[in-house]
Amino acid sequence: MTADPAKLAADRRPEDDKERVRDEAARWREQDVQRATGRHPLRKERFVTHSDLEVPDLLTPADLDESYRRDLGFPGQFPYTRGVQPTMYRGRLWTMRMFAGFGTPRQTNERFRYLLEQGQTGLSTAFDFPTLMGYDSDSPRSLGEVGMVGVAVDTLRDMEILFDQIPLDKVTTSMTINGPAAVLLGFYVALADKRGIARDKIGGTVQNDCLKEFIAQHAWVVPPRPAMRIVTDSIEFCANEVPRWNSVSISGYHIREAGSTAAQELAFTIADGLEYVKWAVERGLDVDDFAPRLSFFFDVHNDFFEEVAKFRAARRMWARLMKDRFNAKNPRSLMLRTHAQTAGVSLTAQQPYNNVARVALQALAAVLGGTQSLHTNSLDETFALPTEEAVTVALRTQQIIAEESGVTNTIDPLAGSYFVEWMTNRLEEEAMDYIRKIDDFGGMVDAVERGYPQREIAASAYRLQQQIESGEKTVVGVNKYEQDEQPDIPTLRIDESIEKEQVESLAKVKAERDDTAVSKALAAIADACRTDRNVMPTIIDAAKAYCTEQEICDVFRDVFGQHQDRPEF
Repeated sequence: MTADPAKLAADRRPEDDKERVRDEAARWREQDVQRATGRHPLRKERFVTHSDLEVPDLLTPADLDESYRRDLGFPGQFPYTRGVQPTMYRGRLWTMRMFAGFGTPRQTNERFRYLLEQGQTGLSTAFDFPTLMGYDSDSPRSLGEVGMVGVAVDTLRDMEILFDQIPLDKVTTSMTINGPAAVLLGFYVALADKRGIARDKIGGTVQNDCLKEFIAQHAWVVPPRPAMRIVTDSIEFCANEVPRWNSVSISGYHIREAGSTAAQELAFTIADGLEYVKWAVERGLDVDDFAPRLSFFFDVHNDFFEEVAKFRAARRMWARLMKDRFNAKNPRSLMLRTHAQTAGVSLTAQQPYNNVARVALQALAAVLGGTQSLHTNSLDETFALPTEEAVTVALRTQQIIAEESGVTNTIDPLAGSYFVEWMTNRLEEEAMDYIRKIDDFGGMVDAVERGYPQREIAASAYRLQQQIESGEKTVVGVNKYEQDEQPDIPTLRIDESIEKEQVESLAKVKAERDDTAVSKALAAIADACRTDRNVMPTIIDAAKAYCTEQEICDVFRDVFGQHQDRPEF
C-alpha cells in the first residue's frame, strides 16, 4: 500500500525539515563550495555589512527561528514589521519632503513654492546655525553664518514671510530644529492663530529631539534635564492643542551621520523615544494621548539589505516595547512612523555624479523598508546647499521609484527573504543589547550624562575611518577607481549681503514692536520656567509680541543654565 503524501507531510515536524536543510547546507559547503573556491578563490577574507556585521554565505529556513504571526504579522497589524498601514503604498505613496532653507525667509519661500510646483508633497525646513543654536542674526556669534546653511528666522515676522502664500491647513511642515524647537513651534502656532487657522487644522513635525543633540549633533540651549522638561511641555501642549502635530521627531539620522553603526542608530533612537515617553508619563499624561504623535527619523546608508532590515526591526521593537513597558493600548501608540533621509555622510566630493547612484539605492532601500516620508540628498551637497537643478534630480529619483520601478505594487516585497529576515532579527538582537545597557544606567538621560552613547559612536566612527583609509572598505572614487580630474559642477552661492538685509529687517521689527509687551512676555516665560506651568502658552504669547528667538532662549539660559559638553577620550 502506497503511503499518503499528505499524511506524511502532516506527520513531518518542522524541526525535521530544518535539520534536513541544515545537513544539506553543510554538505553543499563541504562539496560544491570547496570545489568552486578551488577554481575561484573568494574575493575577500571577510564579508561584512557597512556596520561590520558578519554576513553568512547562504541563509536557509534552518537559520531562522521565525513565527510568522509572532514576528511578522500583516501590514497594519502588531508588531508592524511589515508596515504601519494595511495597504502601504498601494493606497498612498510616502510624502516626498525635500529639505529646503537658505538665506532670507523670502528666498526660502520661493524655493518652497518651486518644490510644491514640482510635485513635492510636504515642506521640510532647514535653519541656519544661529537659529539652530538659539541666537539672533544680529548677535556677534552669528557673524558670517546668517542664512549660510539654512534660513534665518529671528521673529514671527520671518515666519510670516517664510510661509507667505502657503496654506498651513493644507500643507504639512517639518522643522528641523532641536534646542530652540519649542520657540519655533511657538512661532508657527502664533502664525496660524494670526491667520485665523484653527490649531487642530495645522499639521507637521518639529524635530525637538534634545537627546540626540547631546549624543551626536551638539546644537543645544540648556542642559539635558531642563531640555527634557521643555520637550515634555511641548508634548503635553501638542496633545491638548495641536492634535495633528508630531511633537517630537525622534532622530537616528544624526546619530548615524556621527559615525554609529546601524544597530547603534536603531538602539539609541529607540532608547531616546522610550525616555520621552517615560518623562511624559511621569508628568501624568496618558500614553495613548500623546504617543500616536511621536514620529521617527532614520538615516538610509549604503548597505542596502542592512538598511531595509533596520526599518523593519525598528517597527517591531517599538511596538513590543511600548506595549510591554507602558501598556499602550491605542494601535497608533505602537506604530513607528518614520521619515527617512539618504545618508549625507556617504556623499563624496570626488566624482560627485556618483552620488546620484548612491542616493537612488538608498532611496530604494527606504521605500522597501516602509518609510512614510523621504528626503533624497542632492549630488552637490558636499560642496554647498543644492541648486534647483540638483534638488530636482533628487526629487525625480523618488518619483521614478514611485511611478516606474514597480516596487510599490505589493506590500513589503522583501518579506520572507531568508537574508532580510535574518538581518532583521540580528539587528534587533544587537539593538536590544544596547537598550538593556541603557536601562542599567537608569535610562537615556543618565546614559547621556555619563557619556555612554557618545563613546560608543566615537569608537564606531574611528573604526570605520580606519577601514576606509586601509582600503578594507571601499568608497568608489575615493580609495578605489579614483580619477585625477574632477568635474566642475555648478554650486549654489549664498550672497553674504543677505546678512545685512536680515539684520536690518530684525532692527525694523525691534523698532516697531511694543517694548513693554516684550518685557512682560519674557517675564512670563521666566516665571513659567521657574514653576511647573507649561511654558508653551507663554512662548506663543511672546511670539505674538515679536520677541526674538534669542530673547526667549536667553530666558531659558538664564533660568536653567548652559550645557558644557563633557570631554571624551
